[in-house]
Amino acid sequence: MRTRLILAALVALSTTGCVSQGKFDAKALEAENLTKGLNDEKGAREAAEAKVKELTEKIAALEEEKKALETRLTTSESRLTAGAAERRALQDQNAQLAALNEELARNSKKLAQAKEELEKKSSEYESLAQSLKSEISEGKIELSELKGRMTVQLKDKILFASGSARVGKEGGEALKKIADALKSVQGKIIRVEGHTDDVPTGGGQFPTNWELSLARAMAVVRALQDAGVDPTTLSAAGYGQYQPIAVNDSPENRSLNRRIEIVLAPKL
Repeated sequence: MRTRLILAALVALSTTGCVSQGKFDAKALEAENLTKGLNDEKGAREAAEAKVKELTEKIAALEEEKKALETRLTTSESRLTAGAAERRALQDQNAQLAALNEELARNSKKLAQAKEELEKKSSEYESLAQSLKSEISEGKIELSELKGRMTVQLKDKILFASGSARVGKEGGEALKKIADALKSVQGKIIRVEGHTDDVPTGGGQFPTNWELSLARAMAVVRALQDAGVDPTTLSAAGYGQYQPIAVNDSPENRSLNRRIEIVLAPKL
């Protein structure tokens, strides 16, 4: 604007003839220099504005990159935290599992020892099992042992006729085999127990099942004594119908309840 005013004034002076040629040339040079300075200033300003714009865009890009990096860092930290928590939980579970395995191993060992002790058979049991092998296999005699208590269970029909307390031939032979195994027994009592079903005896020699069960137990005691068993270890008991091992609701179950049990137990 200033340059245009100077030029206009120069033109006016030149046309009026009031200004010398030297002054005119000086003012023209001044105007030219001023115009150049203004152009240089404009170029510098435009360059500066372009630089500011470039820097602004770079800053905006860096801000976006910073936000993305912060997001990734937060996600990574969350994952690391979650991973650490999972590792700790897994370590705790592994520790618990190891403790359970140790407890299981101890209990399994105790169980095996208890089972071994429970199933451990005495020399009397082994001797009887061998002597009565055929009778046991035929189901006439059952042999069991639990915690030092051995029981020889005989069906009543192998020993006695129906309603009788007299030991028959087959029963006498079985009792001799049992006696041979019991002769050497030490530190045990031998109790013979008589059991019946719930069918009434009908009176006569044995008014009730009490008398019948006791008479049969006594007959077995005498047979064992006669076969050489120490009488100081022997005793008899009659339980009648009152300790059944099956419900008296069929011939088969009543047959199970009619039995003689020879029990070997430690002396108190």
